[in-house]
Amino acid sequence: MAETPYRKGILSEPLDLDDDRPRSHRKPPVIAATPGLEVEVRGTQLWGVVVSCDSAFVTLRDRSGRDHKVRLHEGGFDVKGDQCTLVRPNASTTASASRTASGSIAVADAPARIARASRILVEGIHDAELVEKVWGDDLRVEGIVVEPLQGADNLLEVVRTFGPRSGRRLGILLDHLVDHSKESRIAAGIDHPDVLVTGHPFVDIWAAVKPSVIGIAAWPEVPKGQPWKDGVCAALGVDDSRLFWKKILNSVSSYADLEPPLIGAVEQLIDFVTEPS
Repeated sequence: MAETPYRKGILSEPLDLDDDRPRSHRKPPVIAATPGLEVEVRGTQLWGVVVSCDSAFVTLRDRSGRDHKVRLHEGGFDVKGDQCTLVRPNASTTASASRTASGSIAVADAPARIARASRILVEGIHDAELVEKVWGDDLRVEGIVVEPLQGADNLLEVVRTFGPRSGRRLGILLDHLVDHSKESRIAAGIDHPDVLVTGHPFVDIWAAVKPSVIGIAAWPEVPKGQPWKDGVCAALGVDDSRLFWKKILNSVSSYADLEPPLIGAVEQLIDFVTEPS
């Protein structure tokens, strides 16, 4: 989230030289901390969405999926760039704030926006289906199309063919984006202001789903050199990998079923491709 100049310290308040009213009479507005509300903690670099709130603390989840418990203070937060005081929502307010699977506040009866020129590319069809399952409502509102690459080997050529530029940004999600991996070497070859490459550390998108969601304690270890999906299916006694993927996908109901590195990577890409030119 972009920083507004002079938001810290003595210059953190707007200056109004024509207003001679005592400052104590200008209290910031009170806003209910409903789940999904985007909030910035004043005086810090912390930004997140509200997960829960009680009478003393609000819990915010950042882009990396980490939760932060912050004490409620008068005027201690910014919402959409404006200072405010957060308070615990009442039951009726909480009930009325429906959320999408990604945790965002749902926009009631919002039609799908005409597709932007910007795109998000993912490695394969399973990646695209999982992103659609969790972030689909948000992407339709923003007009962002997600397309599978069918592997990352030809990524440089794909980027050149796409022709990224201002207003036509490209976000790319890669599997296994760790030091010394093939994917990290490919990503290192892309240097363009309108292209952002993010990723997660898992060999395959399946492993970005928490194993408990499908009723296992952990994803099986697969010997190096063996195709990961084949090794997982063999270890779990699965005969049909396509049916097993459907089981995995159907078991995911929200971002809470995913590992934090994937959540953070996708949220970064959505922010990047929807950022005003």
